[in-house]
Amino acid sequence: MTISASSSPEPAVAGGPVILNGVSWDCYESLVELLGDDHPSLRLTYREGSLEIMTTSPEHERLKKLIARLLELWAIELGVRLEGYGAATFKKKAKERGLEPDECYVLTELTEVPDIAIEVVHKHGGIDKLDVYAGLEVPEVWFWENERLAVYALDGGEYQRRERSGLLPGLDLDEFADVTHNAKDQTSALQDYRERLRAPRR
Repeated sequence: MTISASSSPEPAVAGGPVILNGVSWDCYESLVELLGDDHPSLRLTYREGSLEIMTTSPEHERLKKLIARLLELWAIELGVRLEGYGAATFKKKAKERGLEPDECYVLTELTEVPDIAIEVVHKHGGIDKLDVYAGLEVPEVWFWENERLAVYALDGGEYQRRERSGLLPGLDLDEFADVTHNAKDQTSALQDYRERLRAPRR
């Protein structure tokens, strides 16, 4: 497969993603198929001819796995159904958009896109992921940045910042962020969070 782009690849910011412009949809789909599951640390984001290629660091992977494990523990403790699909690729040709979330979940059965997508932000620059998610029509996108979880809900084709998740309203975002930020290791963080969830609530 030959990748043709209208400009040479350049990082959007120092140490950030590489952006290719003038990439066709067919080329993007071929690249997704070629890479498959053999390169789990690669993230491809496509938007109307622009392709962002990003590699993830061990710290990024540690954080996204910690967030996933804590969220799944919360769901188990509260009896909430949550189906995880990790970093699966989601794309829509009609919208010319596609990407792999760091983690994603559905509350019932997976249709075309997940109900919740989670992104761990380490560096800025590159394609606006909220715009890509809006084209895919993902109901909620959560960003972990600056030791906080920011929740964005799709409303009228655009995302609005929310104080809590509309899909998981019982999740205390402040408590979740506190456990995540202060985690010494994943096991102790899970134990700490389980104790908090089981403690009597005032």
